[in-house]
Amino acid sequence: MRSMVITRKLLAAATLLLISTASNAQQPDREGAATALSLYKSAIERLDLTEVDKLFTPDAVIIESGKVEGNFPAYRDHHLGPELKEFASFKFDNYKVNIQIEGPVAIATETYTYRIVLKTGEAIDRLGVATSALKWNGQAWQIVTTHSSSRKPKTPAS
Repeated sequence: MRSMVITRKLLAAATLLLISTASNAQQPDREGAATALSLYKSAIERLDLTEVDKLFTPDAVIIESGKVEGNFPAYRDHHLGPELKEFASFKFDNYKVNIQIEGPVAIATETYTYRIVLKTGEAIDRLGVATSALKWNGQAWQIVTTHSSSRKPKTPAS
């Protein structure tokens, strides 16, 4: 009888440990938010937006260089997607991200440089910055809004 009680207590303790471990794996964290942003950046570098929709909430707002582009499908179909078709390559460099977690919300500031090579061979170099808000949906981080802008790097003085 005593061994059954001990076995039940051990089983209960093991179950609580598993539940605790599983719930901790599904908690909002900086690394998870950074991963969502990284997946988006990687898709752009691959010139392939397949599966990117899931990184955004359905009502996400995309703002780029002073223009509200709408939700991600509108931005993908009318702006980013057509642009990517004209690119031979897109490469981010000097990427840095600062993420603050506020409960189920993450606020991210990204800085980077990027180089686009058009299919014509022309190269475009830019300094870029983005601010994004992400929301934890209970299982994953999703981008609620992102605002990005860029400018030409200053040319060195001769």
